[in-house]
Formats: sequence, C-alpha cells, structure tokens
Amino acid sequence: MPTEKPTPTQSDKRRYYASMAIMGTLFFFFGMISWVNSVLIPYFKVTCELSLAQAYLVGFVFYIAYLVMAIPSSVMLDRVGYKRGISYGLYIMALGALFFIPAALTRQYALFLAGLFLLGIGLAVLQTAGNPFVTVIGPIESAASRMSIMGVCNKLAGILAPLALGYVIIRPGDSEVFEELGSGAATIGGLPREAVLDEMVRRVIVPYLLLAIVLVAFGLYVRRSALPDITHVRKDAAAAKDDGRGIFGYPYLVLGTVAMICHLGTQALCINTLVTSAASLGTDIAQAKLLPPMILFTTFVGFLLGAVLIPRVVSQLTALRIASALNLAASVALVTVGGRTTLFGVEAHDAMWILILMGVPNAFLYSGIWPLAIRDLGRHTGLGSAWLVMALSASGLFPLLYAGEATRLGDTQAAYWMAIPCFVFLLFYALRGYRIEHWTKKR
Repeated sequence: MPTEKPTPTQSDKRRYYASMAIMGTLFFFFGMISWVNSVLIPYFKVTCELSLAQAYLVGFVFYIAYLVMAIPSSVMLDRVGYKRGISYGLYIMALGALFFIPAALTRQYALFLAGLFLLGIGLAVLQTAGNPFVTVIGPIESAASRMSIMGVCNKLAGILAPLALGYVIIRPGDSEVFEELGSGAATIGGLPREAVLDEMVRRVIVPYLLLAIVLVAFGLYVRRSALPDITHVRKDAAAAKDDGRGIFGYPYLVLGTVAMICHLGTQALCINTLVTSAASLGTDIAQAKLLPPMILFTTFVGFLLGAVLIPRVVSQLTALRIASALNLAASVALVTVGGRTTLFGVEAHDAMWILILMGVPNAFLYSGIWPLAIRDLGRHTGLGSAWLVMALSASGLFPLLYAGEATRLGDTQAAYWMAIPCFVFLLFYALRGYRIEHWTKKR
C-alpha cells in the first residue's frame, strides 16, 4: 500500500524557509561576483593595456574554473557534507578577492586572472551544492519555481553589483581619460601615463577587500546555521531508481548539458559583450556601462515572472518552449536590425536594446532545463548535476569566441550570428530532446 507523505511540522517549515534564505543569499553572491565581469572587462582593457581578446580572458578564466572544479566539488561535498563544503567555497572566494590587492598594487593582469580563477573555483563549489539543494528540497514539479526565486536573488545582485562597482571604478570624466590612454599619450591631464593607470587600477582594492570580509563572515555563519546536509537526500534518490545504465546512457542528460551550454554561453554573450560592443557601435563608455544592469534587470523581471507563473499558470516545459522560440527570433533580429534609439538617457544601437530584451526569456531557460536534465538519474544524480555546473564554463568561452569572430569579420554586430544555432538547439531540446530516454529504440 502506498504510504501517505507526512505533514510538515512547524519546525520543518522553519528549517525549509531558513534553508531557502541561505540559498537565496548564496545565489545573491553568485550574481554579485559573476556579473561584475561585464564592467571589469573594459576596465582591465584600459588599465592593463590589453587587446580585446586579452580583456575577454576575464570571463574565460573565471568560468573555466567550473569545468575544472565541478566534478571534484561533487566528490568533496559527498565526503565532507554540504554545510562544510559551502563554507569552504566561500573561503576560497574570499582568497580570490584578496588577490585583487597585490594585483592592483603591481598592475599585474596575471594576478587579477589568478584571483578571478579562485573566485570561479569557490563559485563552482557553491553552484554544485546550491542547484541540487534547491531542486530536491521540495516537489520536483515546483523545482522551476524555486529556481526562479534563486534567479531573482541572482539577478538582483547582478543589477546592483555592476552599478556599484561601475560607480567606484569608472567615474564621470573617465571617457576622456580612456580616449587619451587609447591614443597612446604619454601624459594624461598633466600627469604621467603610468601614474594615471596606477591610480585607476587601484580603485578595485577597497571593494574587493570588503567583499573578502563579507564572504568569510558568511562562511562562518553557514557553519553555525541550521542548514541541513542533503547528502542523504541524494543517496535516497539514487536508491529509488537505478536501472544500471552508465551516465552516458541518459540522452536527455547529455542533450540537456549541451542545451545548458547553449543557454549559459549565449547569456554571457548578451551580458559580457554589451559594454564593448555598444562602445564600438558609437555609445559613450560612461553610458555603455549602464547597459549590463539593464539586461540583468530584464532577466530579473523574467525570473520574477517565473516564480509567480510556474507551475500555477504555465508549466515549466511550456515556459521553456516559449522562451526558446522568442530568443531564436530575437537572435535573428539581432544581426539584421539597424538604427539607434535613446532609452533611459542612453543612446545605443538597436541591436543592444534587443540584447537587453532577451534577458526576459533567458530567465526561463536555466530553471526549465535543469529539472528535465537530472530527472530519474538514480546513482548518477550527483554527477549529472556536476555536468550541468560544468556547462557554466561556456560563459567564459562564448565571449572569447565572439571577440575572435568580431575581429575576423570587423563587425561587432554581425558576430552575434553565433547565437542563432544555439537557440535552434534549445528549441529542439524543449520540443523533442528532453523526451529521448534511450539512444536507440528499446525492443
């Protein structure tokens, strides 16, 4: 006879909401640290005197850490527990933030990249812990709604952090300084070029020192909090269904990982290229730095809609299909539109406004793909989750590929063609790919 699920007690509910609050804070940190790359890329390009491709190494080094660390993170979390593992991830991130101090004092780009890599390593640990936690802590049919709530926290930080960091490190009047530095002038405003560059690059010291302190403090709080470990939950899920297949025997996971690569790569392409692309298409750098918070705001709106609508009004699958189709149409328009529009006091090429609007449907993709890709994996649930976290490395690769394509074509707008096949695949996965249970038909 089927057993009835026990009714949650008040204590269970308090623990659930406390856990979700801690997860929401973690996802806030994800957004705060990840999305400031859109400001750091043009900033380092000038202050460290880099080429466009060298500047995009910011995102590449940061996100390649996910490829390196996702599977080791899964193993570590199973061994030491999620609570301790999360605190370790926060401490590693704090160390990465501290690297910015000697990097700024010596103006060594390699040290900045080392700090970004450590930040990425720490985030890989937290993402490997956080995403499965949010998925399994409640009913699977509402997993997309919980992921949308986490997305709201993530993108809220993504709106605020670039604005705050941009205000600190890119100040009024820097546009003229950037132009003079780009022209190779030996003196800027009567000061030696090196002195101006040193002053500008050292603006990151205070914000990243404060970030390190906050990360350590939150890590200590997590260790003493009521956050439960979910290792036993994952083991119970693994025992519930295990048909003996290897990890590659689940087509919907393999295809889901490719879909996640397409989604995260194009999302980073939209966000991290906004400032440099807008500037190359005629927008003042001081105005261009306002564009990333705008796309993060539209993504925030999308996540908010997802938290409200899924699954009450629309299923997570239907939302995934609609979002994929909308962004496919938008990606085609992205490379074909012309003209310029002024909104919110910022004058930019119409392609930039399309990129910003793509944030709304983008918000439905991550939360739609994740539950479909890791369902019924049995003992492979942890490894499958790590695969999806590894897909975050695409966030560093796609902007780098875009920089190479823009250089090859000599056209920053035309280079966005690479988003089109990605959204074609996403639409395929939403319509058909997620249903493929076996590579060949079972007899």
